[in-house]
Amino acid sequence: MRQNKLRSIACAGAGLWLTLAPALAGDAPAQSARSAAEIMDILMWNREPVGGPFALTDQAGHARTDKEFRGRLMLVYFGFTYCPDVCPTDLQAIGLALDKLGPGGDQVQPIFITVDPERDTASHLAEYVPMFHPRLIGLTGSAEAIRKVADAYKVYYARVPLKDGDYTVDHTAYIYLMDRGGSYLGFFPPGTSADRMVEIIRPRLAAPAR
Repeated sequence: MRQNKLRSIACAGAGLWLTLAPALAGDAPAQSARSAAEIMDILMWNREPVGGPFALTDQAGHARTDKEFRGRLMLVYFGFTYCPDVCPTDLQAIGLALDKLGPGGDQVQPIFITVDPERDTASHLAEYVPMFHPRLIGLTGSAEAIRKVADAYKVYYARVPLKDGDYTVDHTAYIYLMDRGGSYLGFFPPGTSADRMVEIIRPRLAAPAR
């Protein structure tokens, strides 16, 4: 039942294709401030800026900021390592897309940002992210730092208790495409194929850096 709920939240807007869009100008740190429906509305109609600076910790325990990735496109994905199906499927598609891009894939930096920092420590991410692509960077941080970057990227997530005392995290699962200057280009909905990502990304590999 919980897996079905997670899938329904993560796939909100799964019928949408990436729309290239111009960049626009804490009471509960375990979840986002907006609903999944509000997030989908913002992304569909480009109502607010998407993306922003971040300062988090990678799977090797190193401090990383968004500025390090200037000059490369970014594929930014928010999820968690205990996600049963949506996250692994999308991360596999990202990894396959990078491989299909060939040498040009080096111009694209894939980034996985956890929405479950309590369990997704740097050491845990170090075991998880290599399963999907050797260049995938996993990022974690404090609950407040995660909420800040998730709010900037318009990501919905909420911790949901389970009967056995454990918990899961309901979340949207959009793949954000950012340009070489860190500005938002658009998103891929959950379930997007690697071929569709390549179709959108490849023409941008020849675009000059800002």
